Amino acid sequence: MKIAFLDRDGTINKDYEDKQWTTIVEPEILPGSIEGLKYLQDKGFKFIIITNQYIIGENYITTKQYNDFNSKLIEILKDKGIDIDDIFYCPHARRENCNCIKPKKGMIEQALEKYPNIDMNKSIFIGDSKCDLELAENIGVKFFGINLNCKNKIRNIFEIRKYAKEL
Repeated sequence: MKIAFLDRDGTINKDYEDKQWTTIVEPEILPGSIEGLKYLQDKGFKFIIITNQYIIGENYITTKQYNDFNSKLIEILKDKGIDIDDIFYCPHARRENCNCIKPKKGMIEQALEKYPNIDMNKSIFIGDSKCDLELAENIGVKFFGINLNCKNKIRNIFEIRKYAKEL
């Protein structure tokens, strides 16, 4: 099974400053996300979101707010014909030094335990931050960086089609 591991905030939907998240209830899908995810789905990729949500552990939002936002995001994507196969998130405050916060491999290890048939040689990671890039390097998958200074730089998920021969 080939997976597109996806960061959430700043990759699929708009990201905000930590304190702004207290009032955000509706996902704002970033331009190119729907088209890009459809493109990847048509190429046989399954989707797993890997997201740091330290704003839970740092008391900006509650777990319920996080789950409600995710439910709305999943519903929007499903209405567009896109299936998110799973979501792994780290709710811990940054100061906790847990094993799951990106760029550590904890969430990927959880995904591999749950889905042992993931083919890491055919999987990719798409994200918008240095910790996403570092995680992709740590697990040995090709990385595509949204507005990030890296080898495979893209402005949005749909631009991944520039790298069609590598997918």
